[in-house]
Amino acid sequence: MTDVYTLGEPLGVVSSGRVRHENEARLDVCGPELTLVVALSRLGHRCAYAGRVGDDELGARALTVLKGEGVDVGDVRVVEGARTGMLLREVRVGREPVTAQYRTRSAGSRLTPGNVPVDRVAAAKMLYVTGVTAALGPDALDAVHTAVGAARTAGIMISFSVDYVPELWPSVREAEEVLGELACEAHLLFLAQDELDLVKPALTPEREVVVNRGVKGASVRADRMRYDVTAPQVPVVDMAGSGEAFAAGYISAALDGLTPQERLHRGALLSAAAMTSVSDWQGLPTRTEL
Repeated sequence: MTDVYTLGEPLGVVSSGRVRHENEARLDVCGPELTLVVALSRLGHRCAYAGRVGDDELGARALTVLKGEGVDVGDVRVVEGARTGMLLREVRVGREPVTAQYRTRSAGSRLTPGNVPVDRVAAAKMLYVTGVTAALGPDALDAVHTAVGAARTAGIMISFSVDYVPELWPSVREAEEVLGELACEAHLLFLAQDELDLVKPALTPEREVVVNRGVKGASVRADRMRYDVTAPQVPVVDMAGSGEAFAAGYISAALDGLTPQERLHRGALLSAAAMTSVSDWQGLPTRTEL
């Protein structure tokens, strides 16, 4: 049985210093769902990924990474004549990274409900979806709703990570409407401190709500109790991927039957590992290393 099923857009990412002056750059692949399933697979959990990539080198690289990490990519479609989306991330010392999105009309952004195998979603232990995929367009949002509906019908756990990216939304109001609705469908909700106002209707005592504050730690409200964890003190190389790594650690511990406090602890460990690497996912630990 699949432990976690997800759907999203695998992306290429070029990381550099200030682009107008930099002569060197680093190429990798990324995506919130990609980071999550790689992290979980390294910890021994069975994960499946649905999505679309172009028939180009970036698409081939994303598939190679996912397959190499043991992720089931049987539901990833290679779209002939389409391109795989890409991010350009400028990383500068002492400043927040600046990310430019190059994903308009990309293969992954054209995800549709027809790409979602409802029977496979229903057979998993957990569905994980993000606000990033929901923001890619009407068809992608319908695909997310299709997956959530299948999970609801089957009675499996739904995890939702808000992952608000302003550049992907027409307006804050539309983001609040969509993200709030999806958050209310979830049993397990992940969000950052500054995303709380986006999903106010979902912040009920019955829902397990995990708030990730990065280097300041995290908290969860579960079973009407609050638990907190401080973040390990590590040299921060790049924050990219740390949120998804945290969610993966938390979900891994939940699948292992651990307590909320232990889930937070594992999430904090994986988040710290992501922060110490230039890659969103390459520095994440195996079960033995954990």
